[in-house]
Amino acid sequence: MAPDESDNERIMEKRRYDFKRALEEIRNIHGRGTELVSVYVPPDKQISDVANYLRNEYSQSQNIKSKRTNKAVTGAIESILARLKYFKAPPENGVIFFVGEAPTAGDQTRQVQFVLEPPEPITSFMYRCDSEFYTEKLWDMLDEKTTFGLLVIDRSESTIGLLKGKRVIPVKNIQSLVPSKHGRGGQSALRFERLIEIAAHEFYKKTADTANEAFLAQPDLKGILIGGPGPTKEFFVKEEYLHHELRKKIIDTFDTGYTDEYGLKELVEKAKESLADLDLMREKALMQRLLEEIRKSDGGLASYGEEQVRHALALGAVDTLLISEGLRKLRVTMKCPQCGWSGTLTLDRVEDAKCPTCPEATPVIESSVDFVDAFYEDASKVGTKVELLSVDSEEGELLLKAFGGIAAILRYGIGGM
Repeated sequence: MAPDESDNERIMEKRRYDFKRALEEIRNIHGRGTELVSVYVPPDKQISDVANYLRNEYSQSQNIKSKRTNKAVTGAIESILARLKYFKAPPENGVIFFVGEAPTAGDQTRQVQFVLEPPEPITSFMYRCDSEFYTEKLWDMLDEKTTFGLLVIDRSESTIGLLKGKRVIPVKNIQSLVPSKHGRGGQSALRFERLIEIAAHEFYKKTADTANEAFLAQPDLKGILIGGPGPTKEFFVKEEYLHHELRKKIIDTFDTGYTDEYGLKELVEKAKESLADLDLMREKALMQRLLEEIRKSDGGLASYGEEQVRHALALGAVDTLLISEGLRKLRVTMKCPQCGWSGTLTLDRVEDAKCPTCPEATPVIESSVDFVDAFYEDASKVGTKVELLSVDSEEGELLLKAFGGIAAILRYGIGGM
């Protein structure tokens, strides 16, 4: 059966996570000299042309005076040339090679090799030798591109903002100079009413100018949400104050109680049906469901904490696994040569590995796997859906700080461990 849209989103989410984790590791690698080679191959580049270019660079690198740098650069190019043989053509978005010598203890080095397929197409070929791998262009590919314009307004104030991915970003709050109601009568009343309408018009125009500037600057603006406590929002839309290109992107108007920064968040909440496909709303729904289960007197269909979730997963009881993409841990399998203990522990770094029965011994590391990747693998064995929650949203932050970054919604109750 073909995967549905939500399955595809989860697959893309995992790929983005893997790409981000790899970039974090690559960014922290530093050479002693210009010993780290970065090669960017765009999708329309012939592999034979890349190989010829690298062979020429290999010849040029023979002239490097430093023996260590010479050996490192030529070794990196040889490694990339060997890997290129497995490609008939670049992948859909191109391919990137990061190869070089990274220092270890003392005067020793180790060769590091990464081959990445980026989430977006590479636009140009690049070869670079430096003391760091070149990753600057790639971080932009991880930015959330989906953007919505937010505007809350009444006759006293307006606030413009952006919903960028999962983050609500206030842009500007504008205080109105529109006078309040008055008790004058006769001609004074008509004149005063006219002044009020002129002031209101100027306020709407100023709000629209600010919104136009903010929204038109967003190349990936998907839509605009407008809110407020009274009829002003409908009047603002009906009178077409916004730029004509932006008017086409208005999704709807929504009733909100506030028109300040809190009103922007309220607007997003009120528009959740319109934004149901957004990750922000998906994460809200998942965490609300988890909290509802936890509040039940019997603990409901919920589990949280690494050991409890791991136990539920082993039983096949987990329907949906919630993991924070902010987790930076490893599952390290080791064996102690002194006492014979062997097992797998969750650690921040491989260097933290110690035998739990004789800490003074140095264990032999058999394998090290990213914490999130290990849970993905375990979940795939029992048909459990995995949802990665961002640290940018309130819900994602709650999962990380309150629940240790991992929780589960269960298929059935399992009682205590």
